[in-house]
Amino acid sequence: MQWLAGALVLATSRLVFSQDGNTTAPFPNSTYSNAASSDPATAAFTGPAFSPPFYPSPWGSGAGNWASAYERARAFVAQLTLLEKVNVTTGVGWQSERCVGQTGAVPRLGFRSLCLQDSPLGLRNTDYNSAFPAGVNVAATWDRGLAYARGQAMGQEHRGKGVDVQLGPVAGPLGRAPTSGRNWEGFSPDPALTGIMMAQTIQGIQQAGVIACAKHFIVNEQEHFRQAPEAVGYGYNITDSLSSNVDDATMHETYLWPFADAVRAGVGSIMCSYNQINNSYGCENSYTLNYLLKGELDFQGFVMSDWQAQHSGVGSALAGMDMSMPGDTLFNTGKSYWGANLTVAILNGTIPEWRLDDMAVRIIAAWYYVGRDQSQVPINFDSWTTDTFGNQHYYAEEGYTLINEHVDVRAEHSTLIRQIGSASTVLLKNNNSALPLTGRERFTAVFGNDAGGNQYGPNGCPDRGCDNGTLAMAWGSGTANFPYLVTPETAIQNEVLSNNGVFQSITDNFADTQIQSLASQASVAIVFVNADSGEGFINVDGNEGDRNNLTFWQGGDVLIQNVSALCNNTIVVMHTVGPVLLSNYSENPNITAILWAGLPGEQSGNSIADILYGRVNPGAKLPFTLGASREDYSADLLYIPNNGTDAPQQSFTEGNFIDYRAFDKADATPVYEFGFGLSYTTFSYSNLRVNRLNVSAYTPTAGVTSAAPVLGNSTVNDTAQYQLPSNFSAIPFYIYPYLNGTDDLAEAANASDYGLPGSSYIPAGSQDDSPQPRLAASGAPGGNPELYDVLYQVEATVTNTGSVAGDEVAQLYISLGGLYDPKVVLRGFQRLSIQPNGSTTFHVDITRRDVSNWDTSAQNWVVSSAPKRVYVGSSSRTLPLSANLS
Repeated sequence: MQWLAGALVLATSRLVFSQDGNTTAPFPNSTYSNAASSDPATAAFTGPAFSPPFYPSPWGSGAGNWASAYERARAFVAQLTLLEKVNVTTGVGWQSERCVGQTGAVPRLGFRSLCLQDSPLGLRNTDYNSAFPAGVNVAATWDRGLAYARGQAMGQEHRGKGVDVQLGPVAGPLGRAPTSGRNWEGFSPDPALTGIMMAQTIQGIQQAGVIACAKHFIVNEQEHFRQAPEAVGYGYNITDSLSSNVDDATMHETYLWPFADAVRAGVGSIMCSYNQINNSYGCENSYTLNYLLKGELDFQGFVMSDWQAQHSGVGSALAGMDMSMPGDTLFNTGKSYWGANLTVAILNGTIPEWRLDDMAVRIIAAWYYVGRDQSQVPINFDSWTTDTFGNQHYYAEEGYTLINEHVDVRAEHSTLIRQIGSASTVLLKNNNSALPLTGRERFTAVFGNDAGGNQYGPNGCPDRGCDNGTLAMAWGSGTANFPYLVTPETAIQNEVLSNNGVFQSITDNFADTQIQSLASQASVAIVFVNADSGEGFINVDGNEGDRNNLTFWQGGDVLIQNVSALCNNTIVVMHTVGPVLLSNYSENPNITAILWAGLPGEQSGNSIADILYGRVNPGAKLPFTLGASREDYSADLLYIPNNGTDAPQQSFTEGNFIDYRAFDKADATPVYEFGFGLSYTTFSYSNLRVNRLNVSAYTPTAGVTSAAPVLGNSTVNDTAQYQLPSNFSAIPFYIYPYLNGTDDLAEAANASDYGLPGSSYIPAGSQDDSPQPRLAASGAPGGNPELYDVLYQVEATVTNTGSVAGDEVAQLYISLGGLYDPKVVLRGFQRLSIQPNGSTTFHVDITRRDVSNWDTSAQNWVVSSAPKRVYVGSSSRTLPLSANLS
C-alpha cells in the first residue's frame, strides 16, 4: 500500500493549472542544443536565411491526367473579358457573401461564384452536418481505406451544402514540435504517413465532386508570430511574421514530401501559408511557389492565399499565387491587393495577361477536373448565422433573403465516424488483460471533466475555443459544429446499466473529497483526461493556439494520481491533440490500462465504449512518439520574438530529425514509440522476402516547356470600359474588378508607390512568356515520374498468435545508410485483419523515391552508394525482420 499512499495528491498541493510551461523552451533558437542535425550544412543553417527568386511563374500544361480539364478550361477562359478574369481570381471580401471565401462570378456565361469553406474535418459554421474525427486520428488508424472513406464522406457533405472547395486536408503543420497548435488538423510528423493519408483524403474528397485544398504550404509549424498583427494583439512588438528557415535537403526530404503526394493524387488547390519561408512570405515566395510547387512538382491546380496572408498585388501574382482570399487586404476594409488593382496591373503591363490567363485557367481546370460542372448545387447555408432569413451580404447588412435552408447532409456518416473513432484508439498498456471489460463489473466509476459534456452545449464555445467537457475536437477554423456529441460518460453508463450494474461518475476534476470517496469504492475506475490546442486567433487558458507545455489540462495529472492511489484497477483514457508526458503511469501497477483516443468527433463516447467493452479489438498505432521529456523531441517552438521588432527567425537546425527520428538519433528511450499499439491478441512476424525488380536507370527530365499559351487578348486600353456600370448599385465593402470612377490608372490604383520604375519591383524574368527549361526533378504531377518506379517488392508473413481476431499494422522502415541520414525512416505499412491462428502476407512496393536523398548540387533525387537495409515489424522500435537492399 505504500504506492497508494505515496501517490495520493490533495487539493492543497495544487499550484496553478493554467498552461505556463513555455519558459522551458529553448531560446533564442527553437532546436535543443544537443539535437542539431549531424549534417553540417543543416546545422549551420541559422540565418539570416535567403529565399532565391525563381521566375517566371510556370504556366499549367495539363500534365498527367489534367489534359481534358485544361482543354475545357482554356476554351472557357478564352471567352472571358479582363474584368471577368479578375473576378474569378479575386475574393469578394470577408463576410461579403455566404461562404468563408467566395470569388466573383461570371454571370454572362452562367459561372457561379466559387464557394470555399472550412474545414479539414467537416463543414464549419453550418448545421445538419457531421463532426468527423480529426486528421491525427485518421493517421492513428494507419488505414488507407478509412482515410479515403472519410474524405469521400466529407466531400459529399460539402457538395450537399453547395461548397466548391473544401479547405483541407493539412500537411502544414507537419508536426515539427509536439506543442504546435494545429498539428491535430494534419496527420503525423512522419512525412510518409502524412503523404499517404493526404493522398487518400484528397482522392476521397474529389471523388465526391468537390475540390480539395492541401494546406498550409509550407513549413507553417507554429501559431506564435504567424501573423504580425495577431501577435501585436497579444502584446508582442513585431512588424513582420515569423520566418521558418529551412535548408534545401530538409525541405525536400521532410516538409515537401507529403505535398508531392498530394499533387500526385491530383489535388485541385493548395493554400499558401502565413509565415515567411527563408524570409520571404509564403504567398509571394517565388522559390516555393514557382520553383518547388509549380516547377518541380508540376502542380496543375491553383494556389490560393490563406485568409489575410497576401502582402502584395503584383508581387504575389508574379510569384505564383492564383487566387486572393478572402479578397480584402484585411478583413472588412473594402480594399484589395487584387480586384481593381489587378485590373490596373494588367492595363499598365506590370503583370502580363498570360499570367492572369494562367491563374484563371488553373482555377477553372480544377473545377472541371473534379466534375463541378456536373455536381454543383446552389449554396444553401450561411457562414455567419444559422438564422433562416438574413442578409446575404452580412457585413454590409444588405440583401435580406432566405440564407439558410438547413439541408441535412449527414446521411449515415455517423457509422463511419464511430468506426474511425474506435479504429484510431491506441491501446498503450493492458496489464493482466484488464481490458476488455465485460460490462458486468461490480462497480464502475468514471472520473474527469473530459468524460462529460460542455455545460454550454457541444457548440457553446465559438470555433470550439474552450476546454469544457470531453475533448472530441480542438479549436480554430479547422472545426465543425457538432450535430450532437456522445460523451464517454453517457456511453459507459448505457453499457453498465444494460447489464444492471452500478455506475457513478464525477466530472469535476477538483472535487477531491468526492473523488477519493468514489475511487475507494470502485472495482474499475476509468479516468478521462485531455490536452487541447488550436489556431492562434483564439487564446484558451493562456495558450495562444500553441500549447505551452505537454502536460494534461484541468489538473489531469493530479486526478489520475488521486484515483489510482485508491483504486488498483484504474484505466486512463486520453483525448489529446498530440504527445503528452505520462509521468510514471506506464509503470504504475494500479494503472492497469492506458488508451489514447485523440479527437474522435461526434461519436466519441460510443467509439471508446466499443474498445473498452471489446466490441472492437484495438488495432491503432501511435502516429507520433510519446516521450519522457519535452527536450527529447529535438525541436520546440519560438514563444518570444528573437529578432527585435523584425520578423522572428526560427531555424530548423534539427533538419530531418523530428519525432522518432530525433529519439533514434539521441538514443533516447520513449515511453511509447512511434507506431506502437497493443491489441487484445498477439502477432508474430516471419519469412521476410525481398524481390529486386529490373528497372531502367533514372533519367532526369530535360528539354523546355511550351511558350505561355495565348488565349486571346481581352485587354482594351480604353479605361472607360473598366468602370463600374452606371446602372450598377455597389455593395459596401464588396471587392469588384472595376476601376474607381477615374480614367487615370495612377489615381485608380490609389497607391503611394504607383509609378515607380519597374526595375524596383518587377523581378527579372517574371514577365517572360518564352519556353522555359524543365527542372530535372520535374516531369509530371508529383515530380519526375521515374521517382515512383518500383525497385523492390517486400513481403513478410504476419500471424495472429492469439485467440481472437484482430488488426495488425505491419510497418516497413528503411535505413538509407548515409552519414547524415536518420537511423530508419517509414516507407510503407498495411493494416491487416487476421483471424486467430491465421496468417496473411504483408506487401510493400519500394519506389525509387523511397531510397533516394535530395542532392542539393544536382537539384535532383539520387540513390546514394551507402548500404541500404529494410526493416519490418510492429513499430519503429520493434523491427524483428531485416534484409539488405542490394
